[in-house]
Amino acid sequence: MGSASRNAIASARELLATLGLTSRVGEDLLSACRVVADSQQLQNILADPAFGDSEKKKLVETVFKSLDEKSRLLLTRLSSSRWSIKSDLVSGIEELGLRSIAKSTGAGTDIPKELFKIGQLIGSNGELELAVGSKLGDPNAKAKLVEKLFSGKASKETMAIVTHLVRSPRGRRIGALVKYASSIVADESALKIATVTVAAELNAKQVAQLQKSLATNYGDLRIQQVIDPGVIGGFRINIGNIVIDETIATRLKDLKLQLVG
Repeated sequence: MGSASRNAIASARELLATLGLTSRVGEDLLSACRVVADSQQLQNILADPAFGDSEKKKLVETVFKSLDEKSRLLLTRLSSSRWSIKSDLVSGIEELGLRSIAKSTGAGTDIPKELFKIGQLIGSNGELELAVGSKLGDPNAKAKLVEKLFSGKASKETMAIVTHLVRSPRGRRIGALVKYASSIVADESALKIATVTVAAELNAKQVAQLQKSLATNYGDLRIQQVIDPGVIGGFRINIGNIVIDETIATRLKDLKLQLVG
């Protein structure tokens, strides 16, 4: 994402911080994201600096008149900003929707943890992953399937996020979608997450030792475990864009390359 788009999102986040939010605002923004993503004409107008702010505001008020006033205010701020590329506007609306849900959610709800579990469950079932990730599937049918499987097992905020993601994947795989949404929610909640891939599940003592070891360089982290027998032994840790790969599989691969070289 270019600097203009990053500045646009930063400006909208400043406005977001001043508003008293409910989960409806976040859900409104995710709904608006799908509308804009599905309409090239709407996307072109709202992201084009050639159109005046007053024209864009009038369009937002007309198209999204059923949305909460705060939602329309945020959409107007986003549309009045400059974007590096027009499709970044859609990503910006989506990010603001996720952040709005995170800000309005009570302390007792752990959205990143719930998203992680749902992502793991979907990823471990090939048929289910295909059903919710297929480009040919009906978006509403995908949302209903997800609701049927996970409703009551996750908070309404998490369900709002997951049903949005399967409705509007925009070429992204479900695993990447859930990871992306979790990272945005965690960031808004000032929570750092380390995803640890291991061959067998770590016990509580091992998790505590790992957290203590990582805290020196990365601060307090929540550990999320991914079990993958393919790593053979050792571990791979992802903290945002940082990757620490100490798996035996990778070491063997490196050794093989050295021997070939």
